[in-house]
Amino acid sequence: MNDFPVVVIGTSAGGLDALRAVLPALPVKLPRSVIVVQHRSADADNFLAEFFNDCCRLPVAEAEEKELIRPGHIYFAPAAYHLLIERDMSFSLSVDEKVNFSRPSIDVLFESAAQACGARLIGVILTGANADGAAGLQTIREAGGLAVVQQPVGATAYYMPQAAINAGPVDYIMELAEISDLIRKPPCPKNTRKY
Repeated sequence: MNDFPVVVIGTSAGGLDALRAVLPALPVKLPRSVIVVQHRSADADNFLAEFFNDCCRLPVAEAEEKELIRPGHIYFAPAAYHLLIERDMSFSLSVDEKVNFSRPSIDVLFESAAQACGARLIGVILTGANADGAAGLQTIREAGGLAVVQQPVGATAYYMPQAAINAGPVDYIMELAEISDLIRKPPCPKNTRKY
């Protein structure tokens, strides 16, 4: 049984290098969808999806409006749009106001994912230089999902993972390689609470 069919990841400053350590390590036939918000400028092109599609074993693309989320795929939030997960497990895009100075916002994705997936969700905060994602990660944990944070020591920008830890309890504080392992093989849901 796939207890965690969806993984949401949020990152900002230093995110490209962090994602390079996590995403290409994921195996073919991963039974989970991986959905990423990487902060970037509003006029950014499709570079992230194209770059990771070339170096990952899973197909990688930008999420599209009303697209159904498929396991074994990696999706990036498009530049200048909030990315949300609907209850029917499709994407929606929004041009609502920025949240935490960001669009796409990690909090927006995480909070919508928690509503759609409940306990069947893993939320991951990686390197970054603001507090976006801290509240959303707590929403995931309150819904019964797993809250995972990159070890701030050694992160390119420690502020975002540290803000997530400061916001409330998290389940795991991990190095990047450990995060890849957890996405590949999550722990038993009954044995998850660590911090």
